[in-house]
Amino acid sequence: MEEDDVYIREQNFHSQVREYIICFLLFAVLYIVSYCIITRYKKKSDDHEDEDAVVNRISLYLCTFTLAVSGGAVFLLPFSIISNEILLSFPKNYYIQWLNGSLIHGLWNLVSLFSNLCLFVLMPFAYFFLESEGFAGSKKGIKARILETFVMLFLLALLILGIVWVASALIDNDAASMESLYDLWEFYLPYLYSCISLMGGLLLLMCTPVGLSRMFTVMGQLLVKPTILEDLDEQIYCIHLQEEALQRRLNGASTYTYTRGSFAHQLIKELDNIRNQRNKLERRKKASGWEKNLLYPIVMLILLSGTTISVLMVAFNILYLLVDETAMPKGSTDRGIGNTSLSTFGVAQAALEIILMFYLMVSSVVGFYSLRVFEILTPRKDDTTMTTIIGCCVSILVLSSALPVMSRTLGITRFDLLGDFGRFNWLGNFYIVLSYNLLFAVVTTLCLVRTFTSAIREELLKALGLDKLQLSNSPTDPESGKLSANGHQKTL
Repeated sequence: MEEDDVYIREQNFHSQVREYIICFLLFAVLYIVSYCIITRYKKKSDDHEDEDAVVNRISLYLCTFTLAVSGGAVFLLPFSIISNEILLSFPKNYYIQWLNGSLIHGLWNLVSLFSNLCLFVLMPFAYFFLESEGFAGSKKGIKARILETFVMLFLLALLILGIVWVASALIDNDAASMESLYDLWEFYLPYLYSCISLMGGLLLLMCTPVGLSRMFTVMGQLLVKPTILEDLDEQIYCIHLQEEALQRRLNGASTYTYTRGSFAHQLIKELDNIRNQRNKLERRKKASGWEKNLLYPIVMLILLSGTTISVLMVAFNILYLLVDETAMPKGSTDRGIGNTSLSTFGVAQAALEIILMFYLMVSSVVGFYSLRVFEILTPRKDDTTMTTIIGCCVSILVLSSALPVMSRTLGITRFDLLGDFGRFNWLGNFYIVLSYNLLFAVVTTLCLVRTFTSAIREELLKALGLDKLQLSNSPTDPESGKLSANGHQKTL
């Protein structure tokens, strides 16, 4: 009997060690990829080792950790669905015994824990540490900046806890809720993260429809469009004439000392735009026939199919919500992964659900940076400050953490939420879930209709040559007797 107990404890020990190793390897891969992405966009600095360089390096490591956690949140639900289908297909395979319910639940709990840690501790610390200089009158240095950062974090924690306390007291005023107000670990943090998840879900609801319509424009810029009723040689010739005219005006403007300021800068900017247009036209001319006439329509059909399927699945989920209460998103504490398939059509539907999740995540990121409010956070290669990187990491973390909840709420998948992701208070509210589905379906449809109608109108105008009738707002030539750069008539 004792030998059996020792054997069971030994098996549990080896299982835990194996899970820790797998989690560490997965996170190490995400961390390396995240570090490469951030260093690609981070603004290059000199090699001089000083106090600011140390602060930037620490903030860089914290941002890399946050971005890795965001990647883990994105892959969390797809990895769980794949694991469930693999265990159903090969239930007795020795080489996949490590893929069990304990590992999946451990990954969900780790992602939830690290998401809270990054959102409420690491990212505020990175921002305050980056902006700190030390208290007035104290000795400057790393220690002074760390002290100021911890003081700011303490004040921020008091502010947030006070807001949550007041909000929860106003919403729930019964005796049980009033007693739970003094429970920090079991009430405050879950309630706060539930509010953050609701905000992330609303942000996804705002960004994803915009991104789904914006994806057509983005792919249209990356791919070569087919030439229909267009003469590329004539357009290239006209662009060459415009480029030569702008170059002569720029050379003429340089001879006048009072026009070397903003006017010359406008001419240079306009010349760069003309050259970009010429490069695009030359690329379209040099593209092969299959790239123009086959690849572009196929990609557009794939995007249209993905968007249409997403809207249809949300529409069916609305019907399920109205007739069946089991369609409501809920959490699960069952560790039995691989018992039943949650997809009606098996592996094919599971693969479609995973593709749609990644498509929605990419669309939400594209839509996020397409909104005017968040345009200032758009990263630029080798020219992004650490403050902007912190803002990007926080935004992507909020979006990625809400992706599993949104996928389950919209009915993209029937896989129940595990860990703390299934304990959000608002998931049990029927009216919030139904309104979320209705808004997503309606807004996505409107964005698609607007995008396609405007695109068709622009292509028709371009094909008929009516787009050239628009008046040009370019600056006037300084050599003529017209308006100069400052808006006054030049006197000769």
